[in-house]
Amino acid sequence: MVVRHSRSVLLACTAIAIFMPYNAAFAQDAASSKPAVTDEQAKKDEDTFLSPIVVKGSRRAADDPYDKAGPSSTVTADEIDLQAGQGPDDLLRNVPGTSTANNPQNPGIAVNIRGFEGSGRVNMSIDGVRQNFRFTGHEAQGLAYIDPAFLAGIDITRGAVNGIGGGALAGTVNFKTYDIDDLIQEGNSYGGIVSTTFGTNRTGWSESAIGAYRFNDVFAVLGGISKSDPGNFQNGDGITVPYTEQDLLSGMLKAEITPDAENTIKFGAISYDNDFLANSYFQNLKNKTFSASYEYKPGDNDLIDFKADFYYNQTEMKYKTLATGGGSAAGRRITDDGIGFDVSNTSNFDLGDVAVSSNYGVEYFHDDYDVFNSTAQPAGGVNGSGKSSNLGVFNTTKFSYGIADLTLGLRYDHFTLNGSGSVTAANPLGMAVGPYSVDKSDGRLNPSVTFALNPTDWFQPYVTYAETQRAPTINETFVGGAHPGGTMRFFPNPFLEPETSKGWEVGANVKVDGLLNADDSLRFKANYFYTDIDNYITGAFTPSFASYFINNPGTSTVKGIEIQAGYDTGFAFGELAYTHSDTNLPPQTNGFGMQSYLPDDIFSMTLGARFLEDHRLTVGTRLYAAGKADIGQVNATNFGRDRYMPGYAIADVFANYKWENGLELTASVTNMFDKTYTPASSTIQSTAIDTGRGRTFMVTARARF
Repeated sequence: MVVRHSRSVLLACTAIAIFMPYNAAFAQDAASSKPAVTDEQAKKDEDTFLSPIVVKGSRRAADDPYDKAGPSSTVTADEIDLQAGQGPDDLLRNVPGTSTANNPQNPGIAVNIRGFEGSGRVNMSIDGVRQNFRFTGHEAQGLAYIDPAFLAGIDITRGAVNGIGGGALAGTVNFKTYDIDDLIQEGNSYGGIVSTTFGTNRTGWSESAIGAYRFNDVFAVLGGISKSDPGNFQNGDGITVPYTEQDLLSGMLKAEITPDAENTIKFGAISYDNDFLANSYFQNLKNKTFSASYEYKPGDNDLIDFKADFYYNQTEMKYKTLATGGGSAAGRRITDDGIGFDVSNTSNFDLGDVAVSSNYGVEYFHDDYDVFNSTAQPAGGVNGSGKSSNLGVFNTTKFSYGIADLTLGLRYDHFTLNGSGSVTAANPLGMAVGPYSVDKSDGRLNPSVTFALNPTDWFQPYVTYAETQRAPTINETFVGGAHPGGTMRFFPNPFLEPETSKGWEVGANVKVDGLLNADDSLRFKANYFYTDIDNYITGAFTPSFASYFINNPGTSTVKGIEIQAGYDTGFAFGELAYTHSDTNLPPQTNGFGMQSYLPDDIFSMTLGARFLEDHRLTVGTRLYAAGKADIGQVNATNFGRDRYMPGYAIADVFANYKWENGLELTASVTNMFDKTYTPASSTIQSTAIDTGRGRTFMVTARARF
């Protein structure tokens, strides 16, 4: 692949060299200018949020997943830093009930929760901005594109989402990028991170620089740039996995206006530009995310905590040529223009002895999906154009009395779908040959109820019942035409009905401080879920091997167990996640999407220790093991493969050292034993080789100022 952007290694290294001499002096100046700190405040500042553990006194305690009566998880900046050089796929696979569809050639992220993947079954967003790009063809049915260098955290909710981020079937994932407060410490006017990573196995160089400046108490800005261009890596057998190279350039700008303590206005813009080869074609992918938000929270009125978000997102995929040149799909262009907003308020008040907290609001998003299939056949490809809109009105109210919490939720989801196309003869649905149009809408009330008990400060059991709905997408409805370069035909289905789920969850949270000594912390979270799915949509085939999407008859069941836990005693820490899945969902068809079953069992664990003064040195290991994974009988038959992908286990080691002047060094070895494997939930590759990355050494130098 031709590298389009000039290298920035020298610039990043020079920036580190420039900033380092000033860090010590700056730290001293900043310290001398700070007001006196009480002993109590000093202790709070020393406490740390460890992913996914929240240690008592943390300033991030509001994000503690162990405080939530439901299956939620958070990947924090600590965990991301310790996995320097790795991508969001690796981070998400360490979260219970969560995985990603894996195509090493495509840098897009397709989050899988409980075996549900693509087409909006899991709502993916960047800083709250929905990522609704869809693509039908040997790939996951929904992809989000984000540069890992800008990633500051990931919030995951499994199961029903009845507030902002709803309208999905199985959960939501929000990728959080660096914010101004992440970079500027209290008492300072500026801050930033300059980072350089180098890795073996064609990981190569990657560089990023992010900085923020607060002009005064009212106005602050943030800017960032990132560059990476990894090459084709090798698997554990030393075989090159072809076309896994990329050429990525990203940028980020943010601004914050705080005229007073009650009002906050924020603006954000993120640009992503990547060249890669996937699905046999060289591609360019651009993703642009723009957001604006307003918060109003008066200090003397518990009835008002108002938030409003407005956003626009554009994703554009362009096909160039085959690796050998030419190609019948050359010139393909798919663009998704998404626009949306959400408005909500939280009111807190008392009804006698009952404390009430009510969150209510509305969210809306609209997608305009435009397709130019190829230069040779502009209207002859698989993906069709169309427009869709989703409106959600919601209320979630929590009643607390004594040790009991009762949370009632009600959400109304309404969707519209518009578009047109042309259908050929012998279509399986009996549609008249020629042009057709679709203008449909539907709505549904989705209730939820959670009952939780708090008999002690450290134990919280809960039970939840919830319903959700997922509307059919433009891709599922308007698919059509012929496979590029072949005779395989595709047909639309304007009669698709929304998928619905009805599910129960039973779980518990455990939070214990001072278990074995005065400073340790134990966190434990476990849940069992049982969900019935109706109208599940998959690809289907006619006897002549023509393809279209259908609602499968009957009810399918997905059930399982999810466990996550963490223990930290200061000098040592450990985290684990376990998932057991059992499903009878109809299989998704590879080539018309991809299989989405999770392995029957997934286990991950991180163990580490801290050494030296102030715990400057951290060393540890990560273990990941996945059992056998079903690819579906239809895929085993079509591709002549075994129905079950074999299980595998891999181990990583890492070390991190921090100097007083803000410089830190992270070293890691991934797949330490050079195992040969193919990640679970992988696109079946035509090369028929294992696509897991072989042993890779990575070193990251990071300067914080």
